[in-house]
Amino acid sequence: MKIIISPAKKLNLEYATINKKMKFNFKKEASDLINTLEKKSVKEVKNLMSLSDNLAHTNWQRYQRWGDDVLQTYEAIFLFDGDVYKGIKADEFSADQMRFAQKNLRIISGLYGLLKPLDRILPYRLEMGTKLTNSIGDNLYKFWNDKLRSYLLSDMSNDEVLINLASNEYSKALKLNNFTSEIITPIFKDYKNGKLKVISFFAKKARGEMVNFIIKNKINSVEELKLFKNNGYSFSHHHNSDILFHR
Repeated sequence: MKIIISPAKKLNLEYATINKKMKFNFKKEASDLINTLEKKSVKEVKNLMSLSDNLAHTNWQRYQRWGDDVLQTYEAIFLFDGDVYKGIKADEFSADQMRFAQKNLRIISGLYGLLKPLDRILPYRLEMGTKLTNSIGDNLYKFWNDKLRSYLLSDMSNDEVLINLASNEYSKALKLNNFTSEIITPIFKDYKNGKLKVISFFAKKARGEMVNFIIKNKINSVEELKLFKNNGYSFSHHHNSDILFHR
């Protein structure tokens, strides 16, 4: 079983790894994107990503400094600090659980491609939906093209299931419609005003909590996944590739 999740815009810079270079798979591609980004002005970065002046300047500086000579790197699972990652609670994992996560969990990134939890990277901002004109096309979906899907499939056995806990913005980069393995997409809904609705904040946290559940219990089947119960969510029904949890 492989699990895919999105990165987070919010970063935790507390847990740096000192005297360690970056380590991840798509170095050539990331360098290519940085070569494009580092040529932009602070104002261009601000407009491209709809950032505040402060965030635009911070990320412009990151693009200028990015490279293998930077020896203060961050393990991906601890760098990202959004709602999903608060639900994952990776700091609670035992060594054995982290090995399971390293084998099965993948983080989709606009800059770094596909990351394993303990891949070492530098802080950045580059959402997958950013319309960044690059060496290949006018957006990141064209840039990554089929690379992420091919890489993930090569990392999976023929009968392995893909659990899609990523947002549409990021899962789109994997071209899941052309995926040859079985895909399961958990959906989390809350009753509000008598109707079931996806409430973004709660759904993000629930996706992280499901990752935590999978890793801590070493889940390896869809039937086991349906046993997930947390913060009132429980399995409702399975329709095509979607499995619904509600509360």
